[in-house]
Amino acid sequence: MSASTDASPARRGRPGYDRGQVLAVAVGLFNEQGYDATSVADLASRLGLTKSALYHHFDSKEQLLALALAEALDSLEGVLDEPEGSAGDPAERLGAVLRGAVRVLVDKLPYVTLLLRVRGNSDVERAALERRRAFDHRVTALVAEAQRAGQIRADVDGAVATRLVFGMVNSIVEWYRPGGPVDRERLAHDVVAVALDGMRTR
Repeated sequence: MSASTDASPARRGRPGYDRGQVLAVAVGLFNEQGYDATSVADLASRLGLTKSALYHHFDSKEQLLALALAEALDSLEGVLDEPEGSAGDPAERLGAVLRGAVRVLVDKLPYVTLLLRVRGNSDVERAALERRRAFDHRVTALVAEAQRAGQIRADVDGAVATRLVFGMVNSIVEWYRPGGPVDRERLAHDVVAVALDGMRTR
């Protein structure tokens, strides 16, 4: 009797979820319904919480979006700052960045999916898009460095190449399924083989 009484409250209100779990459920719902179409009431219902219990964890739906986008962007930016991506042979660094980006996409698939769907409808979204552009500029600079080193074809426009490569990388969110037949490391290898080998000087 006592155990049953103690267990009942755990199924109501905020117990049972930490901030990371609430954020993960929110990201899933944003991807499923669209951020703008998802209300705080929808999220509370999915979690089995009251709205007041949800506000114990987060101030607003926009805060959830900001944290989710930061999760994806922090991970992507981190790839450029890893030793393999920030020092040494430019072409090898570019390959490391591409492999790292694929790994981030696989490991943070719901968060990156959400990032790729934002359209700049709010200050939070516009800030995320600006960070994405800055990331692309850093990769473009790396392509240009590899070109100056004679490792990447000079007839390829660095900014266009970056867009094409990340167009391919970003398309992974449309078909990749965790636990499916495609291994993360093999996927990273294949992206580099298709993208970077096509740009290398012969």
